[in-house]
Amino acid sequence: MKVILSIKPEFAFKIFEGTKKFEFRRVLFKNKEIKNVVVYASAPVSKVIGEFEIDTIFQQDLNTLWSKTSEFSGITQDYYTDYFEGKDEGFAIKVKNPKMYDSHLCIKESFGLNPPQSFAYIR
Repeated sequence: MKVILSIKPEFAFKIFEGTKKFEFRRVLFKNKEIKNVVVYASAPVSKVIGEFEIDTIFQQDLNTLWSKTSEFSGITQDYYTDYFEGKDEGFAIKVKNPKMYDSHLCIKESFGLNPPQSFAYIR
């Protein structure tokens, strides 16, 4: 089983360029067996563009999480702070072996899904 994550295009492409090695989440999927993430680049791209393996998932208070991940966060500290506003802790998924697809996929045709708000499980 895999999980498909909706990620803003500017950040999704950074994952495959290698400049963003952590994907941040306010809430994480419950299934701990998930080892692969399929990346859905949200509007205006609105396509599934690739996937990566999960190296590690960090769950920590926001200051510790930022100090551990900031160098390869792919985002500014201001964006990070705004994203996690109202939260005491957050999650960072460490990206391993990102692979961009040669051709981008339609989420409906390829996976039978509507774009998820945050994530969806896929087989």
